[in-house]
Amino acid sequence: MKKLALAGILAVGLTGCSSDDPQVLNLYNWSEYMPQEVLDRFTEETGIQVVYTTYDSNEAMYARLKLLDDSAAYDLAVPSTYYVSKMRQEDLLMPIDRSKIEGFDNLDPELVNLDIDPDNQYSVPYLWGTTGLAVDTADVDGEVTAWADLWDERFEGRVMLTNDMREVFHVALRVLGYSGNTTDPDEIEQAYEKLTELMPSVRTFNSDAPRMPYLEGETDVGMIWNGEAVMGREGLPTLEYVYPAEGIIAWLDSFVIPKSAKNPEAAHQFISFVLQPEIAALISEDIGYATPNLAARDLLSESVANDRASYPNATDMINAEFQEDIGDEAMQVYARYWEMLKSGR
Repeated sequence: MKKLALAGILAVGLTGCSSDDPQVLNLYNWSEYMPQEVLDRFTEETGIQVVYTTYDSNEAMYARLKLLDDSAAYDLAVPSTYYVSKMRQEDLLMPIDRSKIEGFDNLDPELVNLDIDPDNQYSVPYLWGTTGLAVDTADVDGEVTAWADLWDERFEGRVMLTNDMREVFHVALRVLGYSGNTTDPDEIEQAYEKLTELMPSVRTFNSDAPRMPYLEGETDVGMIWNGEAVMGREGLPTLEYVYPAEGIIAWLDSFVIPKSAKNPEAAHQFISFVLQPEIAALISEDIGYATPNLAARDLLSESVANDRASYPNATDMINAEFQEDIGDEAMQVYARYWEMLKSGR
């Protein structure tokens, strides 16, 4: 996430390309989620220019892909676990042509052929990771071991949350003893009420670069993605990544080709490029998230391979819960309470 494409600036004028135009791949991805070196090497190897545009939530990505007309299409996107299922079921994705991809067999068998996309007909795993607790041990007195600790009055005005509806509700639901994937309106309402109790302690929401509020001294405890914690330690060695006692939030981000893609050939080439063990290892080393590519893991430095923030052990994953597609009806319930929470109503 350090050496990154400039998001948004390059997003102007997304167009398809004629046979006389330079080849272009329009990549729609999370903020700070692809090393610039990878994009440069792909262009050097293929001659295909990459236009890199970013989003900070699955909801924003999904809404934009649904609203865009064919003249402003993206060729490749990177939704999280449950949104692959949602987009597949809504016929928003183009099937992956496995004959045009090399290296799929390098992927961890435990991260392919999941319920979100049986046989990976529409998606190819890119990175996986966790959302846990960040603690600046230099400024926080005493231990922080659980999501429930965020409600401690000593943290009033010091807590950071990701700007992610499902993740934030997931935290409250787990504190209450419920599944983060519940569709029960009563449980969702209870989570909302629990979160209203937390709001006086919340300093900021951030999903663009969740490490930054910690590095800038704006906050010293809260949520963070594991890769952001790894990068954050470079500037703030006292930043600790904690696996909460109630269980971690786990997720898998995958490449998908939107149905409106103008250059699916380039999309397949890019997926194949990233599946090269050397490239997959470079990405994991650079941005701190775990690669699903087993051949790439063999190339990781010992310090990265043994970093529990990036690569959790079995104990860390006890009570871990992957987010699932909960359906439109439940999503509307979450969205209503999320709006109320953010607006202070």
